[in-house]
Amino acid sequence: MKTNRTSRIRTLTRLTVANRASAAYLTLVGGAMTVAALEPLFTSAPDAPLIWVWPALFTFPAFGFVAWLGEAGWGGDAPTWFFIGGIVLSALIQSLALGATWNALRGQRERRGRLTTSS
Repeated sequence: MKTNRTSRIRTLTRLTVANRASAAYLTLVGGAMTVAALEPLFTSAPDAPLIWVWPALFTFPAFGFVAWLGEAGWGGDAPTWFFIGGIVLSALIQSLALGATWNALRGQRERRGRLTTSS
């Protein structure tokens, strides 16, 4: 029973982070979050916090639910940790969906077999 559970966890981890599509997506979101976190160190512009729009947009379909929860729970005054955690969780959920899609498309291609000039 333990090996079955471990197998499921490995499969979810592989789909979430260990394929090209998910890795590229997580790199994009992580880079946007790094730039957003470092932006206030290099500028004193009053609109510097608006840089956090980019990580939220990169995770938008799932982050829309997080934003809705923040609005419903705190009435627009949600703490920063809630939104940053929401961006991370949204990125992981979407990375899992992207990895599952990638895996399904690769499986269809492998099931068809290789096309050669003689077939």
